[in-house]
Amino acid sequence: MTKDFYQVVKARRSSYALNKEIKVADEKIQELVEEALKHAPSAFNSQSARVMVLFGESHDKLWDITKESLRKVVSEEHFSATAEKIDSFKNAYGTVLFFEDSEVIESLQKDFASYKDNFPIWSQQSSGMFQYLVWTSFAVEGLGASLQHYNGLIESEIKGLWQIPNNWQLVAQMPFGHPFAEPHAKEFMPTEQRMRVIK
Repeated sequence: MTKDFYQVVKARRSSYALNKEIKVADEKIQELVEEALKHAPSAFNSQSARVMVLFGESHDKLWDITKESLRKVVSEEHFSATAEKIDSFKNAYGTVLFFEDSEVIESLQKDFASYKDNFPIWSQQSSGMFQYLVWTSFAVEGLGASLQHYNGLIESEIKGLWQIPNNWQLVAQMPFGHPFAEPHAKEFMPTEQRMRVIK
């Protein structure tokens, strides 16, 4: 599927109505994530991003873990709405887990001490660009996705389950699948309130 770059930028939206009826092969999804991983910019070319792609039972297991973790912290009266939300992510086809390697960041802090305080910030910026590349690549292929952050609730358990190195710090979760409903209309603030041009 070929689309104009700006069309794809506009098409990349948060999609929550997702199912497993996709027309993109797992191998193609893996290729998209690999290319984004290779070409996402990073401070000092540190390449601190790490990633896992979950399909099938592994994807379902992630959201089961998330639901049970939330059950411990969400009141019973509010849990049904929470469970419904988590089930919508489980109904998607797969999930991309985004991490940052803390050892890489700490090494840069040691080697370039004058920039020490900036490396964690730059790491998050780099991760955000990587996430955007994956998300936009998915949009090109007609896949919908959203970005979630249940990091503190699930990180310990998923690291044990999938033997993820301790230095991989969980940043975000991106469930993806076939979008079967249009996202809500997006409202835009006037650009003159957000942008200045100086000549």
